Amino acid sequence: MASGEGFLTDEQREMLKIASQNVETALPSPRLSSSPKSPTLLSDHQLKVPAGGKAPTGGIAVRHVRRSHSGKSIRVKKDGAGGKGTWGKLLDTDGESHIDRNDPNYDSGEEPYQLVGSTISDPLDEYKKAVVSIIEEYFSTSDVEVAASDLKDLGSSEYHPYFIKRLVSMAMDRHDKEKEMASVLLSSLYADVISPPQIRDGFVMLLESADDLAVDILDAVDILALFVSRAVVDEILPPAFIARAKKTLPESSKGYQVLQTAEKSYLSAPHHAELLERRWGGSTHVTVEEMKKKIADLLREYVESGDTFEACRCIRELGVSFFHHEVVKRALVLAMEIQTAEPFMLKLLKEAAEEGLISSSQMVKGFARLAESLDDLALDIPSAKTLFQSIVPKAISQGWLDASFMKSSCTDGEAQNEDKKLDRYKKEIVTIIHEYFLSDDIPELIRSLEDLGLPEYNPIFLKKLITLAMDRKNREKEMASVLLSALHIEIFSTEDIANGFVMLLESAEDTALDILDASNELALFLARAVIDDVLVPLNLEEITSKLPPNCSGSETVRMARSLITARHAGERLLRCWGGGTGWAVEDAKDKIMKLLEEYESGGVVAEACQCIRDLGMPFFNHEVVKKALVMAMEKKNDRMLDLLQVCFNEGLITINQMTKGFTRVKDGLDDLALDFPNAKDKFSFYTEYAQKKGWLLPSFGSSATEALPTAAAS
Repeated sequence: MASGEGFLTDEQREMLKIASQNVETALPSPRLSSSPKSPTLLSDHQLKVPAGGKAPTGGIAVRHVRRSHSGKSIRVKKDGAGGKGTWGKLLDTDGESHIDRNDPNYDSGEEPYQLVGSTISDPLDEYKKAVVSIIEEYFSTSDVEVAASDLKDLGSSEYHPYFIKRLVSMAMDRHDKEKEMASVLLSSLYADVISPPQIRDGFVMLLESADDLAVDILDAVDILALFVSRAVVDEILPPAFIARAKKTLPESSKGYQVLQTAEKSYLSAPHHAELLERRWGGSTHVTVEEMKKKIADLLREYVESGDTFEACRCIRELGVSFFHHEVVKRALVLAMEIQTAEPFMLKLLKEAAEEGLISSSQMVKGFARLAESLDDLALDIPSAKTLFQSIVPKAISQGWLDASFMKSSCTDGEAQNEDKKLDRYKKEIVTIIHEYFLSDDIPELIRSLEDLGLPEYNPIFLKKLITLAMDRKNREKEMASVLLSALHIEIFSTEDIANGFVMLLESAEDTALDILDASNELALFLARAVIDDVLVPLNLEEITSKLPPNCSGSETVRMARSLITARHAGERLLRCWGGGTGWAVEDAKDKIMKLLEEYESGGVVAEACQCIRDLGMPFFNHEVVKKALVMAMEKKNDRMLDLLQVCFNEGLITINQMTKGFTRVKDGLDDLALDFPNAKDKFSFYTEYAQKKGWLLPSFGSSATEALPTAAAS
């Protein structure tokens, strides 16, 4: 055992050698002394290990021999660590080592450390905690400006709907004073800090959580209904909010009851605005109506006195900086009502802006509110729009209205004009469609649409047409399908029709509320459009790609595909509305063929024209043109051109129908050339002849003649 312990391993020998070299290099003395009593690193007497590996110390290994200060050899711990008066092992890794912070060579980096796990905070949770503090402080101080400033500083504006929910839910469980304060704060934050969509989303969240609120708050339904009604009266929620929100909530939910109560109990009551503003009596705040009256009074006093300094002082004393947009709006209205007051009002607004009394955002908001109400104001002040348009450039040039207002107002104005134009269009087309259902006069309907001159709204027409037809009898449904074929030929592009069906399918769920079997009927209309060549099957895939996944509209398209791929789909879909005029398309083709054959065999032109007229399908006259040209090639008889000439001269076949017929022949020339080798030459002759006679548009003639040599070469 002793002999085994008397040897150093190679690693230990190397470490000992390096340590010895370091000591000799650093110090001239063989001793490494930090004090007079410091022990030597190595003994003055070299210890030699005999060849047999035994130390001369009676079997004690060299590495275990140390000399004490008294000169005695003592045995120390294995590996050279420990022992009285010793340094411990050369590289001490003892876990019980102690770091002395008082040591001059102490290094904090040698301190043991450990990794401490920490949870990642959710920004929404942090936001919710922060807004509770803001709301509590507001309920204590009643300081609207501080609350608005704190909310702005908090950032995370995308979470503002949660602020709405928290503010109202906390106020619901408190006294009337806090309820009134919550309503006032919402009006103050509206548009400046919290956008209108966020206000709406916040109230939607409240309605969705009404069932949970009712567990803790006994009369939660009634209180929340008051908050919704008050928001409508304060104009931070539109009246349409109630109707829209109802559609998203189950009728059995508390949220639905809230909307019912707000609509029937509060907003429909006489003088409901005044009652709602005073409902939470004892508030420390004046009502909105009272504040508006104070603003109107001080502005009229200012017009009489002309004292700008006094007027600014009165505005400041109102203490409602969040409501200064009302000052701006009323000042502008007064300037329009009393022309002599305009310079006074512009001077007041300029002074208030320069002093920082009315902020830039409040100024812009005041102008924006007036711009929105110009149409109503024009009923009392006919020149309101002109006056407003003259005031805006002055305000911008003088620097107290942000120049961005001009751009935004132009954009808003264009949007409003677009909305009005669309509303007028919808009213017009409803009248046009009703007249068509009564008269069955397709040419008249097409003329009416062309007179409107709004082809960009064609998809909207299609949506309205089919929606009205679905709510009527099979006769009107059949008429709608026939009309689509005619419109596709005359004025509607395939893209118009596809987009119209997309709009229909997107609103399918709403339509189903009024029309029980809306999904099935829409599928029939869609399938019928494919059968009538108004759409092609590929269009169904395009329509599906534009719809949200897993919506009812996508299911309707799948149903239409099934109808199209069914056996005898063509015949069934042509008669899907009970054998109406749908079969007339196929029947008309047969009749056209017969009347042309009779005319070619020696018939009279006038009689052939009368037969075409009797068909009663002017939108399908392109089929007459197509079959006449093909028959002329087949019979090698140009007599058909005489018939087309008379039909065009009498206005029986329009230039659009003529062009459509020639186009269909041109598209099928390759197939015709298999039966009639000279078909392309004949078609070139017919095209030139028709162009000379004025049947075809000049552009068609050029494009056709350019295309034919290429086709022939191929």
